[in-house]
Amino acid sequence: MIWNLVLVCASALGAGAVNAIAGGGTLLTFPSLLTLLSPVAANATSTMALLPGSLSAALGYRAELRRARHHLILLWPTSLIGGILGSLLLIRMPERSFASAVPWLLITASALLLAQRPLQRYIGTHPHARPRRRVQAAVMFFQLLVGVYGGYFGAGIGILMLSSLAFMGIPDIHEMNAVKNILAATMNGVSALIFAMAGVVAWRYAAIMAIAAILGGYAGARVARRLKPSYVRALVVTIGFIVAAWSFRSL
Repeated sequence: MIWNLVLVCASALGAGAVNAIAGGGTLLTFPSLLTLLSPVAANATSTMALLPGSLSAALGYRAELRRARHHLILLWPTSLIGGILGSLLLIRMPERSFASAVPWLLITASALLLAQRPLQRYIGTHPHARPRRRVQAAVMFFQLLVGVYGGYFGAGIGILMLSSLAFMGIPDIHEMNAVKNILAATMNGVSALIFAMAGVVAWRYAAIMAIAAILGGYAGARVARRLKPSYVRALVVTIGFIVAAWSFRSL
């Protein structure tokens, strides 16, 4: 039992640090919980454990949020609805269905993390002109799909949102991060609530993992300037693909 706690706490500590530096912390917590819990319970517990870090990241951009209020008003409802739909999809589908999807979800999340740098370079050079109504409508629909994916699994949602927010006319990356963090906290928050009400969260792991993730996030923020995010990202992507391969063999 003690080694189980050490395993999940270490993964949560690493996830908090990774989220602060490069993103993709779910690729650490989910596989570690998968050795102890069913796939649905592992996903729900991981979401609950990483929620405090998501909320604190959102609060860290208060000034930028005031400038990006218009975009937040447009995209928050679809994020909430999508998160609800994705969470209900997870807990209402047969366990076997989610277990079969796990390898593909891990590959998707790992590929998204692998594409993060090219997307960031694209966002940095993309002209932030005021979007047309049809572009806004397309981004809102895309955000609904991201919300469903976020409620169902969640790894890589930040990268998906940054790629679409580049078309919304937001003037700088900090404001995009502010909007992204609030929308991610919305998805994770409503998902955690639904998972808790459904009784699929393993609280004996979630509570202590949340503390470890907060400590990891603080430590990650402190060392972010000393450690190359690309190295952390490469490690997390490698872990994601390895676990995906292992999951295929377990089907």
